[in-house]
Amino acid sequence: MVRRIPWQALLWIVYPLAILFGLRVTEPRYVAAVLIGVLILRRWRNAAAFLSGMRIVDRLILAGLAALAATVVLTNSELLLRLYPAAVNVGMLVLFGLSLIRPPSMVERFARLAEPDLPEAAIVYTRRVTVVWCVFFVGNGGAAAYTALLASRETWAWYNGFLAYLLMGVLFAGEWAFRHLFVTGNRR
Repeated sequence: MVRRIPWQALLWIVYPLAILFGLRVTEPRYVAAVLIGVLILRRWRNAAAFLSGMRIVDRLILAGLAALAATVVLTNSELLLRLYPAAVNVGMLVLFGLSLIRPPSMVERFARLAEPDLPEAAIVYTRRVTVVWCVFFVGNGGAAAYTALLASRETWAWYNGFLAYLLMGVLFAGEWAFRHLFVTGNRR
């Protein structure tokens, strides 16, 4: 049986390509308005539950991203629209970085979803992996900003719509596989 990709995941994957197409046929403000509409529709039905489960920093990051999209609508700035992936990386860096200051680390939280009773060695490991993700978000965010500021629309779309997801997927899959080997190895 073939697993279907959730439509929300598909939206994030095609976002930069949709932006590229949108910028070719209309103004940035209309592309940003569609982005805001998609974000609202994604969470409308479960908005209360979604917001109630968020910490204040999560809400601030979400509000910042919404404000960036609203600013694009008001200013019609293609540059601000293209900076959106860089802003998402900054938000992720803040979330992962803060989890290092106020444990459990973000990767430990994810690991505990599958393995609630992590040994101490695995907790130390997940903290280190959270640092790796922070470094990734710095590099990926820097590349996203570079492509937004200095590259063509096509290069921006290629990097942010394909290469960034590929790099993130490789890091995620590699870390997940290694973590399972590491946790299993430390339980013996």
